[in-house]
Amino acid sequence: MTKTHSFHIPVMGIGFTIDTPLKVSQFGIDSVISLVDDSLLEKLRKVYCEKFEIPYHEITDKFEDFRAERITSYLNLINNLAEKKFEEFKNATVEKGHEIKEYFNSLPDTSSLKKEFQSLTAKYFNIDEVKQWLKDNLSMGSIDVNIMTKIDKDNYTKDGKLPTEYNDAHAALRGYANSDLTSSIVLSAGMNARLYSYIEQFEDFFPNKKGDIKKKIVLKVSDYRSALIQGRFLAKKGLWVSEFRIESGLNCGGHAFATDGYLLGPILAEFKDKRQELSHAIHEVLLQSLSSKNRIVPDTELPLRITTQGGVGTAEEHAFLIDHYQVDSVGWGSPFLLVPEATTVDENTLNQLIEAKEEDLYLSNISPLGVPFNSLKDNTKDVEKIALIDSGRPGSLCPKQYLLFNNEFTEKNICTASRRYQRLKIKELDNEALLPGEYQKKFEKITEKSCLCVGLGTSVLLNNNLSTKIEGSGVSVCPGPNMAYYSKKASLNEMIGHIYGKTNVITRTDRPNMFIKELSIYMDYLKNKIGEADFSMTDKQEKYLLNFTENLKEGINYYSNLFSSIKDKFENAKSNILSDLDNDKKDLQLLNLKIKNLTLATEIAH
Repeated sequence: MTKTHSFHIPVMGIGFTIDTPLKVSQFGIDSVISLVDDSLLEKLRKVYCEKFEIPYHEITDKFEDFRAERITSYLNLINNLAEKKFEEFKNATVEKGHEIKEYFNSLPDTSSLKKEFQSLTAKYFNIDEVKQWLKDNLSMGSIDVNIMTKIDKDNYTKDGKLPTEYNDAHAALRGYANSDLTSSIVLSAGMNARLYSYIEQFEDFFPNKKGDIKKKIVLKVSDYRSALIQGRFLAKKGLWVSEFRIESGLNCGGHAFATDGYLLGPILAEFKDKRQELSHAIHEVLLQSLSSKNRIVPDTELPLRITTQGGVGTAEEHAFLIDHYQVDSVGWGSPFLLVPEATTVDENTLNQLIEAKEEDLYLSNISPLGVPFNSLKDNTKDVEKIALIDSGRPGSLCPKQYLLFNNEFTEKNICTASRRYQRLKIKELDNEALLPGEYQKKFEKITEKSCLCVGLGTSVLLNNNLSTKIEGSGVSVCPGPNMAYYSKKASLNEMIGHIYGKTNVITRTDRPNMFIKELSIYMDYLKNKIGEADFSMTDKQEKYLLNFTENLKEGINYYSNLFSSIKDKFENAKSNILSDLDNDKKDLQLLNLKIKNLTLATEIAH
């Protein structure tokens, strides 16, 4: 069936979209659940079992494969409940006539589904005809899941280290693979060859003769080359990537994986130009692999979807991405944090997001992953963190232990946000005999790390009146910079209407175009990188920075040509866009000169 909507709701944090499919999938909206925190999924499974009077049997950590089993049980429950809600929606009654009409009115005017419904009900509303038509034509939104491939730590029992398949990401993958879902797994945060190879163990990821795949693979990528490499790697195992999801490197929520100055527009243009080439190249490898493994070879070439997300905020931008770059869907993340009908955000955090301005949304270094992280100033988890620092007890007790990546002081990995790590690191710092200013700078770098694997799920506990005794009540939140331009709570219908240009939930008139906003963030990122070089420049830094500026220059030229040539698009903002691009070009020239001067100063000093 054709997708009902041209947008999807990406994963947000650990808990913000944890039950989003149950809220929106009956309306044909695809959304994504994070599989990071199995204990949180288990707590919420108990909540929903009690709410819907379903027998609940706890899966404790005494079970041998508890992480995978918790994930499977939660996903099966959400799938079952969502399917019941969808069947209720399709099983139209006279009382639901208004609700059904409202639903179809929310769809874009270009929707073939909407046109058919309007044609069917133009003269009169025959409930039996409508009921049958709904059953034949409506499709439920996909209940997709996300695994951050980097979050794949080893696990141990008292007898020692467990086999690789019990690593966090491996167990999460197994939990999804064993579920009843027919949907997609979104793999993000880069390639994990060992995890990718493990997918081959599960039959649901392979195509049948018709080319149908029960569990599809979606890769979140930052550029074409990465898509080709990862797509071919999986194809060699007989696994097809059904979708490449291209996310802005910096103009997004959560972890920000910056490119080397490559901008979203040029990246999308390359995917558009080479889409068939990409599909054919990977498909050829797939067929050879399936044949060599004596597996079923599909009769036709498998479909490949290209989608994008990160920074989109208006109906005009949404339509442009669909029409100009021919993407199959656009992800709308941060704006949905202000839609309680769609996401799980506690009231205090919701109000903070409503009030947030540009200066409140920043690219932080709080993530223990060591990757820049988009965050909100004065979030309650940071307030909690600062209070601990002020009391002389910096760091988290680390109750979840999902981000154990550092073995600087210990045989087993620990988290850089943990109290144990920070105490050891500060002790080392105390022995360096530094000047007060330098000491404070290094001290803040150590203690700025935040316990994200707790904070990003706390809203779920607060909204469901669950105990926060172990985790604490502090909430980390990860909106993208685009959040600054939204300043009120919205209903689901209002947000859908905003996406399709029927309403406008943005009251500010100074919101920059999404491509220009991303460019400005990259310019700031480059300035910070140049600042890190200080008064000396290594050959590696010089090469990186000059390459970065060259890529930004090419991106600016691309946008200048694009906005100068397109007709009937962004007409109200075009002059400002072109002016901003011209200013950025001049600023980039100055930054390029600064890099060369730093290089020269370094050579003289040596």
